[in-house]
Parts: sequence; C-alpha cells; structure tokens
Amino acid sequence: MSEPIVSQGGFLGRFGVVVHGGAGNVKPERRAKHAEGCLRAARAGLEVLRQGGSALDAVERAARALEDDTLFNAGTGACLDEEGRVAHDASIMEGHGLAAGAVCDLRGFANPISIARAALDDGRHVLYASEGAARFARARGFVPVGDEALVTEAAREALAAAREGAAPMGWAGNTIGAVALDGHRLLAAATSTGGMVNKRVGRVGDSPIIGAGTYADDEAGAVSTTGHGEGMIRLCIARTAVEHMRGGVAAEEAVRRSIEHLRARIGSTGGAIAIDPRGNYGLSRSTASMSWAATWAEGEASGF
Repeated sequence: MSEPIVSQGGFLGRFGVVVHGGAGNVKPERRAKHAEGCLRAARAGLEVLRQGGSALDAVERAARALEDDTLFNAGTGACLDEEGRVAHDASIMEGHGLAAGAVCDLRGFANPISIARAALDDGRHVLYASEGAARFARARGFVPVGDEALVTEAAREALAAAREGAAPMGWAGNTIGAVALDGHRLLAAATSTGGMVNKRVGRVGDSPIIGAGTYADDEAGAVSTTGHGEGMIRLCIARTAVEHMRGGVAAEEAVRRSIEHLRARIGSTGGAIAIDPRGNYGLSRSTASMSWAATWAEGEASGF
C-alpha cells in the first residue's frame, strides 16, 4: 500500500531558508532527531542571510551542515555502494544568471557541495565526474580524506541489511537539500547525497543533475528533490516544479503536483522542497517520512 502524499507550505517574508533531510522511512522514534538536524542546518543558512550573504551562500552553508551531520545520507556518514565505499553526488544553482556546478561519483572528500560550488564559481564546466571531479577538487585546494573518515557504523549496518535483502530502516533518506531566498529576492538551490545503499559502482542519481535534483530561477522558483533518483531524472522533477511556479502555481502545490506525477506516471516515490520569488515555500513527500525545516526573519518551523 502506497503512502499518502503529504504537503505543507508557508510564507518566509523577505528572506529565508528551507532544507530537507531526505525522503525515506526513518523509524518513528528517530524522526524528531532528524527534524532537529534540519533545523540546525536551516538556522545556519539563515545566519548567512542575516549577515547579508547571498541565497547561494546560504544554501551551501545549510547543505554543508547536513553533510557534516552523520544522521543524514550525505557527506560524512553517507551510504555505501556495493564495494562498501562512499561515492558522493552534489549540485548547486543560482537563479539570477542560472549558473550551476555539480560533481558525481566523487570519492574521498567530506563536503561535495562546496566542490560543486567551486565548479559554479569557476564557470568553465557544470558537471565533473569521478576522478575528474576529484582532480578538480584537489586543484581548487580541497583536501582529500580517507573512507575511514567518511564511513559510520550506521552506514555499515544499512549496507549489511541491503545485502540481505532488507530495507535499511532508520536511514535518513536518499538526499539532503536546501533552497533559499535572500534580501535581494535572489534564489538558489543545493542538493547532496551518498545515493542508494548498495548501489552499483558508477551509479549516478538525480542529485547532481540540473533540472532533475536541483533547479533555481529567480523568475519562477527554486527546488531541491529527494527520493528515487532514476524517476526524478526521467521526469526532470526539479525543473517541472519550477515551471509550475512559473505558471503561477503556489510553491506547495507545485511540488505536490510534481510528486503526484512522479508516482502516477512511473510509480516512483520521493519528495521536494520549493521557494517562489515572493517568499512562499512548500514541501511534499510520498514516502513515510521526510525531515525538513524552514527559517525566516520572524520565525521557524520543522517536521518529518
């Protein structure tokens, strides 16, 4: 029996940040911890905006906080592939000039979202893969770390469960992400993940794919997705939700329609968060849980 689609929305005002900690099936007794982790990350992003930073700076900072939190499937503590190793995917995009940067199948670095940001700032290419991504990271001054610094016992347990044919209950979800609106009405989005537990070596999901896992356009909205990456890629869910907002659909309804379409058209599950240029935000999921948080000048909210 499929889960009901759950959606929620609100208003951020002049500026704000929304994050998600991954659509999945976290054990009920652990969900509050994941929501608290999302709130910490959203607060970190909001502090960037309070100090006059850009939406792009805010989503990078929020995503880094989630990558550094071992509760989540990104950065340190990300899930393991079939060889028992960590391979990261990440992307980031700003909505003014539509600049973007991404890395995929990246091994040996703790904060792939910042390497994706370096690719955006560099501007020559959007997406770097595998050893090429690692080479780019080293050239930009990022220091490699060994797998022992990235792998947690929870990730090992999840891999063992997957190898035995059991769903790794308690996992945070498939991805982390952030969207932000700054005081200049500029938008940005970021997404980062370790991918699927026990994935084949070389598999790449939607998180580093602009239009599938991440999209931002100041004229319409910003979106980060989470869930079954193959489905997100096939339907370009992030861009689809942004185009709904471009047509005047509210942020909450835009992501709900996209997640509904994902399930109805190809039977895939997942979730998404969004902000529109007016400061409205929305989130939607078709999974049992998706931790999230929103922060703005006058308040904050979180849930799962």
